[in-house]
Amino acid sequence: MGQFNLDQLVTYKRVIQRGSFTSAAAALGVSQPAVSLKIRQLELALHVRLVERTGRGVRPTAAGLALLDHCENIENAVNAAMQAIAQHQHDISGNVVIGTGATACIHLLPTLLCQLQKAHPRLSIGVRTGNTQDIVRAVEENSIDMGLVTLPVNGRSLSVTPVMKDEFIAIAQANSIGGTSTFTPTILADKPWIAFETGSNTRQLIDGWFHADGKTATPTMALGSIEAIKRMVSAGLGYSIVPSMSVMTPADKVGLDVYQLEPTLHRVLGIVMRQDKVINRSMAKVLERIHTLTDSGVTPF
Repeated sequence: MGQFNLDQLVTYKRVIQRGSFTSAAAALGVSQPAVSLKIRQLELALHVRLVERTGRGVRPTAAGLALLDHCENIENAVNAAMQAIAQHQHDISGNVVIGTGATACIHLLPTLLCQLQKAHPRLSIGVRTGNTQDIVRAVEENSIDMGLVTLPVNGRSLSVTPVMKDEFIAIAQANSIGGTSTFTPTILADKPWIAFETGSNTRQLIDGWFHADGKTATPTMALGSIEAIKRMVSAGLGYSIVPSMSVMTPADKVGLDVYQLEPTLHRVLGIVMRQDKVINRSMAKVLERIHTLTDSGVTPF
């Protein structure tokens, strides 16, 4: 039997989880030929076919299923070994990958990353953005270490820890209206409405705010970026509701007026990790910093 490596095993596991070489390549951030090569090398090393193509993608052979049963244990053993070794290091070092939404990435993470870089120069932190469902899936697949996402989330074998509250506020084009300091569902339901994309946790929370008052807001636009929504509103194309962290500084509010909601509405951001995730010293420092980050305009949970 030839030699194989952990990278090949991780690639194989991702191919089976995603059901295709192309989807696995996208999740791993490599090319499809690179994924195919690693699977072929692994099969040559083990002298057995591990995957077979079907009309709907790929699936594991009987030998592939047997190997898949051990992949999880191998990854956990390697993580445990790395954690044991890390206890003997004086400096915090290594790589930690965080997944989060674009808004938190823009308005929350820069401060966190700057603080960590100054305190631990040898610590490398990667960031992946996406909607909550994408981030949770990446956590489950172990392709990222943790997710900072809008709760609630559902997933297999996940550890979910609420960490902060972020209030929602209404925004309008600067100097376009007057005589009010709060917006209600009744007021906003009759105005041109620019919404966040359908299916996101943020959209569901805002839609629920309208529905609780018996109102339905039909959007003229549905965008995937809160920054894009702000630009549309500042151009006078409509009104919207956004997380308060996205309009905390004067630069964030250029061309906008901000209004409180009545009744109030907030979202809860939480850390999502696998329950079996081995938390090394680097990850512990990142988690510690997230829990103590209180100057971003959000409320610690």
